[in-house]
Amino acid sequence: MEWFNLEDSVNLLSLVGLLSLVVLTVAIAGRYVNQMKVSKDASVELGEHNWDGIGEYKNKVPTGWLVSFLLLLVWAIWYFLVGYPLNSYSQIGEYNEEVKAANAKFAKEHANLDDKKLKEMGQGIFLVQCSQCHGIIGDGINGKAADLTKWGSEMAIYDVILNGSKGLNFPGGEMPGGLGGDEASSKAIAAYVAKELSGIKSTKNEALVSQGKELYAGACAACHGDDGKGMDGTFPDLTTYGSNAFVMDVLVRGKAGDIGVMPKFDTMLNEIQQKAVGEYVISLSRGK
Repeated sequence: MEWFNLEDSVNLLSLVGLLSLVVLTVAIAGRYVNQMKVSKDASVELGEHNWDGIGEYKNKVPTGWLVSFLLLLVWAIWYFLVGYPLNSYSQIGEYNEEVKAANAKFAKEHANLDDKKLKEMGQGIFLVQCSQCHGIIGDGINGKAADLTKWGSEMAIYDVILNGSKGLNFPGGEMPGGLGGDEASSKAIAAYVAKELSGIKSTKNEALVSQGKELYAGACAACHGDDGKGMDGTFPDLTTYGSNAFVMDVLVRGKAGDIGVMPKFDTMLNEIQQKAVGEYVISLSRGK
């Protein structure tokens, strides 16, 4: 970018407009300062208000000032619509282009990472972006934030059924606690969700799955649907719980928590980085 590149018509007109405004401002201000030194015509009426004995003449709006003001408005509209920054250079536009190019290069270089490489990348991002709240090992720093070492597990599902969840900014709102009834019923529902609906695909309580399916229909299906897919995005999709996709959804939506609101990372992390964080977070609950 060359600020004084006069071959650029937009740049040239911008500089001419700026110079004209400076000249007009100095000329008009100088004229009015000189007029202040000359006694006023006694025939000009004073306004009804005064401050500490200082009155104000009922003069008409100065023609020069009015013309300059209108020219300034015209120039400002032109500058905004045709000149900088919308139709040419802007620092924000340059930054966005650089980010776009960097993301494209990043995506090309990391397009075929295996799970191990993804987890290593995710760990690095987690330590920078997430560990301040969740702790360097993801344990939530004694309850200050969610304990990710237990996240994505059957026990975590059981805990949500009992205590509710502040939600992931879904249209359906927060999930209250106690929907499973007593602890035994909640345990059965958790077994069914973990085994049949979620991405976990296993349970420590196989004998409770059938009972949990019946209880789920009465306590959970109204919001999450019979298939657990969340009623077209109104509520969380339980079929992705315990998988990379669910973590990525949390990163994109943000989440309300006990100590505040987790921000959205949809613009701070690109899709590959989100996937990497998801892979690492899943590994915490699986002990890998």
